[in-house]
This record gives sequence, structure tokens and C-alpha cells, in this order.
Amino acid sequence: MESPPEAGHRAGSRLAWGLDARETLSLLPLLLPVLAAGAVTVVAAIWRSFEAPFSISVLAGVGFLLAAAMFAEAYPVPVDRLPSGSVALAAVFILGAGILYGWEAAVIVGFVTRAGLELAERRALVKLTYNSSVYALSGLAAGLATSPFALHEPPGRRFLEVLVGAAAFYLVNVPLIAGIIALSAKQSFRVVLGASMAGTAVTFAIMASVSLALVVLWTESPFYAIALAGPLIAVALHQRSTHEALRAMRLAQTDPLTGLGNHRHFQDQLQTRLDHAAETQLPVSVCLFDLDNFKQINDRYGHPTGDRVLAQIAARLREAGEAFRLGGDEFAIVLPGHGEEAARKVADKLVRDLGAEETEHLGTVSFSAGVATSPQHGRERAELVRVADIALYWAKGEGKNRVRVYRPDMPALSQLQRLASDPDRSARLQAAAALAGAVDARDAYVGSHSHRVGEIAAAVARRMQLPDEEVELIRLAGKLHDVGKLAVPEEILRKRGPLTPREREVLERHPQIGQTMLDPLGVEPVGTWVLHHHERWDGDGYPGNLAGERIPIGSRIIFAADSFDAMTSDRTYRPALTPDEATAELRRCAGSQFDPNVVAALLAELETPDRRLELVPHLGDDALPLALAE
Repeated sequence: MESPPEAGHRAGSRLAWGLDARETLSLLPLLLPVLAAGAVTVVAAIWRSFEAPFSISVLAGVGFLLAAAMFAEAYPVPVDRLPSGSVALAAVFILGAGILYGWEAAVIVGFVTRAGLELAERRALVKLTYNSSVYALSGLAAGLATSPFALHEPPGRRFLEVLVGAAAFYLVNVPLIAGIIALSAKQSFRVVLGASMAGTAVTFAIMASVSLALVVLWTESPFYAIALAGPLIAVALHQRSTHEALRAMRLAQTDPLTGLGNHRHFQDQLQTRLDHAAETQLPVSVCLFDLDNFKQINDRYGHPTGDRVLAQIAARLREAGEAFRLGGDEFAIVLPGHGEEAARKVADKLVRDLGAEETEHLGTVSFSAGVATSPQHGRERAELVRVADIALYWAKGEGKNRVRVYRPDMPALSQLQRLASDPDRSARLQAAAALAGAVDARDAYVGSHSHRVGEIAAAVARRMQLPDEEVELIRLAGKLHDVGKLAVPEEILRKRGPLTPREREVLERHPQIGQTMLDPLGVEPVGTWVLHHHERWDGDGYPGNLAGERIPIGSRIIFAADSFDAMTSDRTYRPALTPDEATAELRRCAGSQFDPNVVAALLAELETPDRRLELVPHLGDDALPLALAE
């Protein structure tokens, strides 16, 4: 067992003593009796030791037990499955000293063990004296409880002796810990004591079993017990090394800001849950959450406040299930054993509760959420995430602060078909523009890429003196050029390394998918421009291998704008080029990859200083004029 300050450092119920004078006064009803009793006990043990001096062999034995206890106290064994998180085996050697050499030895070993560590860690005097007194009194209890037993006992009585001694140590140590914690935290002693005893029962069992082995070996020969100390120390050091390695692995899978699992951990855990679900025939649901308008919190209150808001939200999400932060303001919860309706209720409650809770910025937040369930919506991890993504962004498109469950009969295409029936062309154009936000929101690593491409493409079209209406349609097509990526698995979009041929084939289908999604809206030629925005001037592009002026002008402009923005933006697979490097690449590829006239117009636009600030993406969206940023 451990004294209160160590209990605060190494376990959830332990006390960190940062006491001012007023707090110290509040502890005096327990502090003074414990200090007085501890002082009397230590003085009595020392007096008895001088009165009946230890022999050389006894001094050597007590010295060995003291050294082992101090080492065990300084290097507790980490055990993740225990409530305390570790086992400090000092009590093993304190109890052993009491059984083998009497209560005096147990008191001295206990007091010096704790006092030595307190001095080494430069603890305050009040901590040193209280903690050392607790160990001295615990050693006294263990020694007195085992005093009726003889040095050599049969196995049954030896087991009973160790059990009685360990229980005595435990029943003194734990109440004193609980008492000081209850006084300091102004909590009920009964509640704290109950929690402390429940949380240390496993530690007590481990301590008693190791103490039994120590005493049995020691009575046979102290050298056997010394041999036992070696493996104990080796296990402790090895366990600490292993624990640190596991901790490093956990950190690699943890978001440092919120403490939730990161995107990698989400993918791993979801796959594990899906594999288990396939064996048990139970459902698994995924809920994706996106914080609405989080950028406004950062802009208005600053990023430190925004970070605290995210941490507060993460704490609430953690209560609902296996929660993860996928990046930025996007979160996920995996709900094994939850069918579609049960998962929807969890998501609804979270969105509702978060919307009612005041956060760090003294306001409330709203979430959009998308839900998908396996096996109804697919058994593959990528497919499940993809359809949850679609549900999420339709929730955002329908007004935010709501939950949408994926329905096979209501994907993006069906929604667009419904909007296409609107006779008002402007309404259909607005519906199409709303899709661009879904693309940018999904591709978190490229930020507002589609928005910037639309603005760059419009600027180039205007410089090429195209009609105003065509300029605006090109702006819209630029914002929608990647809309087909809503159907591309997120694993492919976020992949850091080279794509496999199969993955590239999936990715290169996004222009056709985009045209299919836009066609029902009747906003041509936007869909056609999106279809051909990866065609090259020399005919080596896709999907149609069109060349030269056979490529629609809108597609040629979008292709150059898309390439420039991609080159000057950080991507997962490479850092951004400087604007000068990007313009040099545009000049080099004019006439082969790009329409020379489009490149000339884009370069002319970039040569205007004010336009250069507006169009270079890595300066951030805050560098855009207000009209464009909106």
C-alpha cells in the first residue's frame, strides 16, 4: 500500500498535496493524531532496538529488506489493468520485516523507506512527516498482528500469518489515505474509503501473495529470498520498459489535444469491430460528427479558446462510445452492437446535449452528424465511412445541427434529382453550389481547395474576356470540379504514399461521377466542364483523351486553376511549392499539359500584386477579400 501523496501520484484516487496554511489547518484533526502516533511508534521501535540490539545477521537482513523496500517504492510496477495503474511492492518487504524480525523492524523499514523517498523528492515537511508516519503505523500493525506466530510455521499457519499481517497493514494504510483525501477534498469519508478499498483489492492480493513467497523462502534460507529479489527487480524494470513502449504506441494513436483516438486509431478500431461483428452477426454503427461553423469560434475568440472547446466536446463524446478526432473539427464514434435506430438515438442525444451545453467561449455549439450501420450499409470499412460521410454532409446541407442516417434511396444523386424538379434555375444553381462545401469539408487536408479553384478560374475567365454569365458558371464549375470525390473512399483521398493502379482507377472516375451527380440539375455546361477538367492539351488526360480546343474552355481553365492551387498547397504526400516555383511549372507545361492561352491569362493575373495575394492559397482564406471569403 502507499501513503496519501503517493496514492495521489500513482492512482486515480491519490492526493496531490499542494497545501496552503488554511488547508493545512483543515487537516489537523487527522494530521496531529497520525503524526503523534507515528512519532511515538518510531521512538519506541528505536528504543527497543537499542534495548535489545540486533545481531549482525539480523542487521544485514533488515538492511536488505530496507534496500529492497526503498527500490520497490521508488520503482512501482506499472499494471494497466489495475485501477491504481501500478503496484508498489514496498509493503511486501515491510510486512516481511515484521514477520521475520518483529514489529520494531517493520516500523523502521516502513518509516525510513517513505522518509527517504520524500527527502529525495524534496517534499514539504508536512508531507514527509505524515507519509512516513503512515508507513510506520502500517508496519506496526503488520508486526503486531503477526507476533503471535512462530518463526517456523506449517504451511497452513504460515499462509494465515501472512494474510493477517497483510490485512492489518492494509486496514491501517487505506483508511488513513482515505481520511486525508476526504478532508482535503471535502468529501464523504465513507465514499472515499469505499472507492479506495474497491480500487486496491487486487493490489492487496498481489502484495499478500508475494509476501508469502518472500517469508517462506527466507525461513528456508535468506539467500533464497535474496534470489527472489532479483527476479522481482527484473520484472519491475522490464514491466516499466514495456509499459513505456506501449505508452509510446498509444500516444501514436492518440490526438494530443483531446486525448481521443486519432484517425489512424479510428481506422484500426473500426476494422477490429467489423471483424468481430462478422463473427458474432451483431451490427456496428459509425457516427461522424462535424462541428458547425467552428472557424467563427477560432476567429472571434482565438485558437486557445477553440482548443479548449474541442477538448470539452471530446469529453462529452467519450462518454457516448469509442470516440475519435479525425482532424480539425471532425469527430467519430464507433458503436459496436448498435443498430441503425439505436445509433441514431445516440447521435441525436449528443447533438441535442452539446447544443444545450455552454462551452469555453460562453456560448453553445451545434453539430451535424451522419450515421451508417454495418451490415445494412456495407461490410467494408471504407464503404461504411463513405456512406456515413454522405449522410453527414447532407445533414450540413439541410441546415446543420441535425442528424441524418444514410439511406440507399437518398444519396446525393437522389437529392439532386429532387432539386432538379425546381423550375427556378437560380435555385438549382444554389443547390449545386452547396455541394462544394461538402467536398472541401471532406477533404480536410486541402482546406478550401474547391472554393479557391472556383475563384481562380473565374479570375482567369474574366481576364480572357468571357461573358459575365460564363464567368459565373466557370466559378461554380471550379467549386464543383471535385464533387465526384464524395463517392471516393476516404482512405484513397488521405493516402500519403503512391496510389496502387486500382486506387488510381477509382480516383480517376470522379469526373464522370461528378457529371452524373450534376446532370439532373440541368445547369449545363457546368457538368460537362467538370467531366473534362482533367483533359490535357496534348491529349494524354482523362476520361476522354481530348486534345487542344476539343477540350471545353471551362475545363481548360479549371484544369490550370486546379493545378496551380494544388501545387501551392501542402498535401499529405508533399509540401507546397512557392508561387514562383508553381508559375515556372505552369510555363514549362504550357502547350503540353495546359492551354497556352489559359496559362498566359493566369500568369497575367498573378503578376498583379493584389491578385497574387488573393489567389495564392497557402496564405490562407483570411487573405481573401471578404466578398470571396463569404
